Amino acid sequence: MSILNTIDSPADLKSLTSEELGQLAGEVREFLIETLCQTGGHLASNLGVVELTLALHQVFDSPIDKIVWDVSHQCYVHKLLTGRRDRFEGLRQYGGLSGFTLRTESEHDPYGAGHASTAISSAIGLARARDHLGLDHHVIAVIGDGATTGGLAYEGMNNVGASGSDILIILNDNEMSISPNVGAIHEYFTTAISNPLYNKVKDQLWETVGKVPAVGKPFRSVARKVDETLKNLLVPGIIFERLGIRYFGPVDGHDLDGLIRHLGDIKNLTGPKLLHIRTVKGKGYQPAEDDAAVFHGIGAFDKDTGCREPGDGPPAYTSVFGRSLVEECRRDERIIGITSAMPAGTGLDLLEAEIPERFYDVGIAEGHAVCFAAGLAAEGLKPVCAIYSTFLQRGFDQIIHDVALQKLNVFFCIDRGGLVGDDGPTHHGNFDLSYLRLIPDLVIMAPKDENELVNMLRTGLLYDDGPIAMRYPRGSGEGVEISDEPVELPIGKGEVLRDGLDVVILAVGKMVGRAMQAAEILKGNGVEATVVNARFIKPLDTDIIDRIADEIGHVVTIEENTIRGGFGAGVLEYLSESGRYGVTTLCLGLPDSFITYGTIDQLLKDQGLDPEGIALSIGTFLKSGALNMKSFRSV
Repeated sequence: MSILNTIDSPADLKSLTSEELGQLAGEVREFLIETLCQTGGHLASNLGVVELTLALHQVFDSPIDKIVWDVSHQCYVHKLLTGRRDRFEGLRQYGGLSGFTLRTESEHDPYGAGHASTAISSAIGLARARDHLGLDHHVIAVIGDGATTGGLAYEGMNNVGASGSDILIILNDNEMSISPNVGAIHEYFTTAISNPLYNKVKDQLWETVGKVPAVGKPFRSVARKVDETLKNLLVPGIIFERLGIRYFGPVDGHDLDGLIRHLGDIKNLTGPKLLHIRTVKGKGYQPAEDDAAVFHGIGAFDKDTGCREPGDGPPAYTSVFGRSLVEECRRDERIIGITSAMPAGTGLDLLEAEIPERFYDVGIAEGHAVCFAAGLAAEGLKPVCAIYSTFLQRGFDQIIHDVALQKLNVFFCIDRGGLVGDDGPTHHGNFDLSYLRLIPDLVIMAPKDENELVNMLRTGLLYDDGPIAMRYPRGSGEGVEISDEPVELPIGKGEVLRDGLDVVILAVGKMVGRAMQAAEILKGNGVEATVVNARFIKPLDTDIIDRIADEIGHVVTIEENTIRGGFGAGVLEYLSESGRYGVTTLCLGLPDSFITYGTIDQLLKDQGLDPEGIALSIGTFLKSGALNMKSFRSV
């Protein structure tokens, strides 16, 4: 009999025996593998927290007690145990469950996330709110060792220690980056220091003897030194103790009975606490254990072999960028590649393999990555900062203050620009053109295809008059031939791809190809459109805009970016500044709202940015009076 099928809420775990919980852990793993081999998702990280999630829901009482998952890509088991099992096949699918915690999805998700290093800060906020409101419940933050490379995690820990508030931090360590292997002495010591009787005696002795005149102060000083010496020898937790957070661990994160015991022992200890657990990413599924990086976030795969079907079609923009950067590094020894914990995701793993001395992975620390790049550039090197669009948001101040203000030659190569699909609103790169365009002296460009990406990479590396950025989309290129020798593009100059006298379409990036397709649809309805690959969002090609605006007078802009403050806004600003008030304009882009998860094609269609939607919008624009085209047929 399946135990998982009987679990509709965390309360259903309370009556299970140790053996039944062990069986449930196996069923959860099998369910995850069976489901994700069809839908894709974050498999390795979720397999690694099965026992932890079961233990948390066994010991604590969600939703009264608040469990905050850092990043929250490892929340699948949590979702299975909190009433969402029947909807799980729609995970990360259009109209289905989010792949991350989501406040509007369940009362068991007290805080939404999608970026790393946020759990401790948000959890102490929840804890202090509890204190202010006079409530009595537990707050638990679960954070991985990778997320502790982000500075926000330490800012949060600093505040946690200073607050003295009751909060439990679970440090899920699966990489050897913090401690040596768990051994018998660690388990023994952790069992001792987490025992309620030990802590009660320790606290009473501290309070009682500490108050004795002439004895108390020396006793406390000696006791503290002995305690710290032991912990330095036996556990790697002294940094947390120094921050005012009582440390327990490390313990085996796959020992379900042990986890339940440890959590029960420290549950009601007052003040900030941290339990350090050791886990294996991909636990229980050999292909994921062997290659946790691949199975961190994976598409559909063969359950028996763990292999993915080789994809047909053009190479991805990411791989084209990675290969081209390696060649550029061979051409110019000053070029340095930098990423923030995403070498494979950005294509910089190719540089790491080929020229490792020119590769830096700084961890989940985007602000540091930008500052680090600024320091390299200040000494004449050519740093290439390869960061996803949604994550570069975290380095926004550094781009302004440390790079642009000093006019340093840092090249930002921004992957995942535009919609990214099933990871949803926390990962869509639909704000970068807007937040970058407002920065003085920053050049911004976007390639229409993979060959133009290679040319823009060469252009950015040759540019020596300040910072420059190139944003490109997730997924496959357009299938064009890539030139053997890249060419430098003139800064701020676009290209006319098609001539027409009725309307001008100015497009950037991936939208250029869709604009060309839309122009064909329009032609079938009697409308001849000029299509311009603008290439540059900043500076604009004002020569082209002046000419076509004067000759045609009807302009449409298209971008895969929020409509607020992006490329189209820049064109409108220029038309106003140049006094061309008679030019009629239509700006097409992503709406001023957060966009859900689903396939990229489905989401673009929803927003009217597929070729048919673009043609329809332009047709409506023209019929509304722009050209008095009464004979225009609906498309």
